[in-house]
Formats: sequence, C-alpha cells, structure tokens
Amino acid sequence: MDELPGALGTSASLSLRMGQTIFSSAALLFMCLDVEFYSYTAFWHFWNVLSLCVLSTEEGLLVFHQTNELSPGVALGIGIMSTAFILASFLVTVMGLVIPWSLTLAVVDAYSVLVKCPPRQPGIMLVIIIGDWVLSLLSLAAACSTAGVTDLLLNINGSHCPARFCSRYQLSAAMAFLSWFLSLASSLFNLWLLPSL
Repeated sequence: MDELPGALGTSASLSLRMGQTIFSSAALLFMCLDVEFYSYTAFWHFWNVLSLCVLSTEEGLLVFHQTNELSPGVALGIGIMSTAFILASFLVTVMGLVIPWSLTLAVVDAYSVLVKCPPRQPGIMLVIIIGDWVLSLLSLAAACSTAGVTDLLLNINGSHCPARFCSRYQLSAAMAFLSWFLSLASSLFNLWLLPSL
C-alpha cells in the first residue's frame, strides 16, 4: 500500500498534529491569560444585578439607578457582553478538547514514524476520522462565533469591549481558525486513505 503523506502514522501527520496542538494551545492561552477569564463565573450575578439597574453619570461618577425597564442601549450592551462571554467559554471548552486529542495522535504518529509501522486498522482509522471531523466542526464553530462576536463588540455603536480583551479574542479566534484548518487537513488525508484499507 502506498504511503499517503498526511495520513496517520506519517511524519506529515505528526507535523499536522503538532501544529494543531500548538495553535489550539495558543488559542486557549490568548483567551484565558491576563483577561481574568476565570472570574467570569461571577459575571452572571453581576449582570443579574445590572439588569435591574441603569448606569448614569453624575458629577463624573458612575451611579446605579434602580429601574424596572432597561433602555435599549443598556439592554443591547448586556446582551452582547453576555453572549461574548458564553462564546469565550465555548472556545475554551473546544480547545480544551482539541489539545489532548491532537497531542495523543501526535504521540501515535511519533511512535509509528520511529517504529516504521503505521496503524492501518479500518476500525481505528474510522474512529480517528470521526473524531477529527467532530472536533474540526466544533473548532470552526467556536472560531467563527468568537470572531463574529468580537467584531460585533468592536463595531456596534462604539466599542463595547476593552481593547485588551478584544485584541486577545481576535488572536484567539485566529489561532482557532488555524487549528481548524490543520484538523480538517488531517481528517481529509485519513478519509482519503480509508477506502484502500
């Protein structure tokens, strides 16, 4: 059987898997480091309190006024920010799944390259192809949603996002797109190999 570059057990597959691991780790780190990501669980309580209040400025200070209705601008800001943090959690969760998957298959590839005996059982290949497709689609969904919400935060009625957060969200989305591309390539190479087994 001819060796297909990029299929499981080849040095090209090892390179693809290492790239996936590196880009997924970078996406996770850009999302989590130095942006107080882990304090977002308390974020929901803050928004519940804020939903009953409206911010106004009096003498240069922010003051909460109790109200039963939200102005459209405040409601839009609350909705956009809560959506952004849900999508940030989605990206972190997906990248948290992609990293161990890619790292495990990189170890399998490294072992196969060293021993010069690639695993070519149809059942194993099918599981790997399905896992790659599922994680590839999840990576694409997470990257697209994060990029879309970040763009919305930056462009709707002025910026609703501090520059530090949005630039990190953009970098994280870019790394997630690169991870998705490599994951899709790995899946397609393995899918191409499957009928010949």
